Amino acid sequence: MNSKSQEKINIGIDTSQSQLDIYVRPTGVYFSVDNSPAGAKNAVSKLRKYQPTRVLVEATGRLEMNFVCAANEVGLPVVVCNAGQVRQFARSTGRLAKTDKLDAQDIARYGEALQPPLTLLKPEKLREISDLITVRRQCLDMSTMQKNRLQRKPKSIRPPIQGILKSIQKEIERIDLKLDKLVDSIPQWRNQRDMLMSAKGVGKVVAYTLMSELPELGKLNRKEIAALVGVAPMNRDSGSYRGRRRVSGGRSKVRTVLYISIWSSIQYDPKMKATYERLVAAGKPKKVALVACMRKQLTILNTMMKNGAHWEEKYA
Repeated sequence: MNSKSQEKINIGIDTSQSQLDIYVRPTGVYFSVDNSPAGAKNAVSKLRKYQPTRVLVEATGRLEMNFVCAANEVGLPVVVCNAGQVRQFARSTGRLAKTDKLDAQDIARYGEALQPPLTLLKPEKLREISDLITVRRQCLDMSTMQKNRLQRKPKSIRPPIQGILKSIQKEIERIDLKLDKLVDSIPQWRNQRDMLMSAKGVGKVVAYTLMSELPELGKLNRKEIAALVGVAPMNRDSGSYRGRRRVSGGRSKVRTVLYISIWSSIQYDPKMKATYERLVAAGKPKKVALVACMRKQLTILNTMMKNGAHWEEKYA
């Protein structure tokens, strides 16, 4: 092997619907393969010989999963990175041009410069739970859209729309049954679900979303888990300027279900209701008070999972 092979190898992969563009840094090797299971396996077999430090692929709405799954099977060190962060990095280095090859180069440079942590692929059944939750949410969105149409259409048009709504509801029920069956098949997941659902305001959909989208729950401290989800206020200070604290980034799917669940928690948990009312009475905007309650609820759930315990008054 030449001297370059002794250097740390970072591989960048630009993902599109039809192909994967792959750049090996610092060797300069570049090639493309089809974005298919066969193409991904072909790429993995070529990349293994480089013994890379990390292989970086952008998160592109699951288009990256063919490669990620193939790489995981042979133990390649994969990083699924944020496309926006990679683009910001490229611009910060003066790169304004954009092609598939340049994007792959930028992804590799991003990995070399920032050395992001490796991505642990969720077990197949957890990925299936995540996908089912996504489809369920899409069904609910379609149902809402059809209900809105139902209100505006004349009576002669309503029967077909009502038929569509019934079909969507049946599909949601089938998804719920499949989710229950998946979780019940593994005792550890069943216990996790039951623990989460013992907390006020947490239903099955919230529990399943937390299990599939936030596997770190119970493994981090309260500040780390809040920052990971995106409910931790971030400073915006410079010199004598003190900006408003804002929440940003994080895992949007988890934030969405926490936002939905916190309304129920405020309604049925006297202590959470008291927290919300105290913050509003102190002059906090209602959205700020809600986010603070979401953060408190997340902290409680994190503690429960860490202790392997069901909800108790002491956690409130």
